[in-house]
Order: sequence, then C-alpha cells, then structure tokens
Amino acid sequence: MDNLPYSDGIPDVRDGLTRKERAILYCLQQTQQELGGRNVPTIMLYGRVLELVDISKDEFQSILSRFAGLTQMSKDKQS
Repeated sequence: MDNLPYSDGIPDVRDGLTRKERAILYCLQQTQQELGGRNVPTIMLYGRVLELVDISKDEFQSILSRFAGLTQMSKDKQS
C-alpha cells in the first residue's frame, strides 16, 4: 500500500475535499484574517495557493468558481 503514489485528485474521506481544494480554502481563510475580513484579490489568493500546491490557473479558477456556486461539477467527475 505504501508504494502507491499520492493523488491530489482523490477526495479525503473526512470532508470530501481534495488537497488542492483544501489548500484554496486554507489560504482564503488565512488571507481574509490578515486583511481584517476584507475580500481577497484572486491573484493574491492564487499566489499563496501556489506556495502549497502545483495548480494551473484554469484549475484554480474552476475550483474557485465551484466554491462560489457559479458552476457545478460535471457528472463524470462526481462519480
């Protein structure tokens, strides 16, 4: 079991979030606290997330849009 590579795309059983999704939420919360509860600029959030995980701009935007409720997961990704 230890020889299997870790996959960022597998949701955690605790909360259903992938490593990239968790990194985005963590950085968002930390940055909002630093800014005194103000809105976080997307580019600032992206830069901080990049320090934790390797993620493309498109994937970052897709996850962020899904969190904001602007898009839904495709049916093939839900299975």
